[in-house]
Amino acid sequence: MRRLWLLPLLAVVLAGAWLAPLDASATRQVESGLARAVASFAAARALNAAISVAQGTEVAVHPAGVGVSLAPGQALDPINDLVEQFALLMLGASVSFGVQLALIKMGAFWAVSLLLSAVALAWTWATWRERSLPLWLTRLFVGLLLVRFAVPLVALGNEAAFRLFLSEDYRAGQATIELSSREIASAGAPGTPVTPEPAPAPGGLGEKLQNWWDSAASKVDVSKRLDELKEAAGGAIDDIVRLIVVFLLQTVVLPLLLLWGLLRLGRALCEAPPAKPP
Repeated sequence: MRRLWLLPLLAVVLAGAWLAPLDASATRQVESGLARAVASFAAARALNAAISVAQGTEVAVHPAGVGVSLAPGQALDPINDLVEQFALLMLGASVSFGVQLALIKMGAFWAVSLLLSAVALAWTWATWRERSLPLWLTRLFVGLLLVRFAVPLVALGNEAAFRLFLSEDYRAGQATIELSSREIASAGAPGTPVTPEPAPAPGGLGEKLQNWWDSAASKVDVSKRLDELKEAAGGAIDDIVRLIVVFLLQTVVLPLLLLWGLLRLGRALCEAPPAKPP
């Protein structure tokens, strides 16, 4: 009999609503995403702190006996601005995963499962007994199915897409940012600047040449240090952009696409003419 498919469908709906196999798995996947977002946020804050320390470090040199204080880390301002924006995005991604966890718990509330079970029984009975099924009952049934299962399904699909296409980008980007943070902290530590040199005492030509050489060496040290800071910070730019893409896909693009697909499927089910039982 063609109506026999109603019984397995009813069993699946009731089991999914009350035993909640999707909820447990979806919760684990969303918690994994939340842990990744929090880790990236912490790495971004550490990188921001390292750059800020480097920016506040001054180097004193005395070219030709004239004292000059330089702050080579100020050249890192554009990179630091990008890191701050990245940290805000990671905080937003963490909030997004937290909202998903809350929605999963709301969908799993016993009242939702109870209402879905009652509507599923009524829809199954009406489909079994009548030749024309009320459209409002079908819409209510499909709507409750989306309320109960849409967020867990989106979370599972989102995590599956991450593991297939985005996990390598995430691991590479996270490792690079953490490495850059350590390198900048090492290159821009307050204990590493070039120490001030005493003003040269009057002397002969040999002493003047020696003072000129020492001043030139100090300039070279400052330039070298600035290059090291720029290289360490610049190496993280590509990976910051890569991580931004990863989390935008995970928290905005993919969830919206999957939710849109489920809504389209639900609308198609509501608009499809009911099968007439024999």
